[in-house]
Amino acid sequence: DISPPHPPTKPMSQIRVSELYVYPVKSAAGWSLAAAEVQARGFAFDRRWMVVDDAGKFMTQRKHPKLALLQVAIANQQLRLTAPGLSELVLPKASTHALTVEVWGDRCQAQVLEGSRDWLSDYLEQPCQLVYMPNESDRPIHHADLTNQPKQVSFADGFPFLLISQASLDDLNGRLDMPVPMNRFRPNLVVTGCAAFAEDTWHTIRVGEVTFRVAKPCSRCRLTTVDQTTAEMGQEPLKTLATYRLEHGQIWFGQNLWAENLGTIRVGDPVTVVA
Repeated sequence: DISPPHPPTKPMSQIRVSELYVYPVKSAAGWSLAAAEVQARGFAFDRRWMVVDDAGKFMTQRKHPKLALLQVAIANQQLRLTAPGLSELVLPKASTHALTVEVWGDRCQAQVLEGSRDWLSDYLEQPCQLVYMPNESDRPIHHADLTNQPKQVSFADGFPFLLISQASLDDLNGRLDMPVPMNRFRPNLVVTGCAAFAEDTWHTIRVGEVTFRVAKPCSRCRLTTVDQTTAEMGQEPLKTLATYRLEHGQIWFGQNLWAENLGTIRVGDPVTVVA
């Protein structure tokens, strides 16, 4: 017997990392990287510094959108900060002056960067200073799956990594009058080669040599409405996202992750959906 030939099947596209980012100072401008080192608290340098008020409470673009224009460079054990209207500020990466700080209800130990107060207070028009999270600081991830294997997080909102697919942003931009760039959502990993919101269905993924667990969707806030190049705040994309990504009173976009092992991942690395 001769069977009719099977029609050619379209090869499945490979999911890959297309962009990698870190945000050394929480809520300030980020860096685009070709490769990133996965450490115990997240990518190396990611959100290890934070601006706090005189009570030690974290400050973000939600109330201080000008933080979007704060740029940081790191070289020779120093931070170099730049912001519109101010001369460059050079600081040591860390110090020995300890301070208890608060981020989303978590209290943990940080180190005050001496010399940052006047410069930042002038820029943000409120008394504030920069702090650093040393390796000894204790800020565990709060998640039921980690009861018996506690993991640490930096000054990030709650989890060490945030992943978004390019297809999800493309879907959103197809609904907006004015498209928005990926930097509105401040991801660590951007992936291509999957359907829009496919990341909502992932439980465990492997990126290069590192295995990540998907913890929970990311609840979005007004920070996404801050233009990262002008620091101007509007209504979009949050207004449009609320029309189709609203559930249980929260607007979801992207997935929070933690890493099960350390390693280095690179732009172009394949992403395997393990579960």
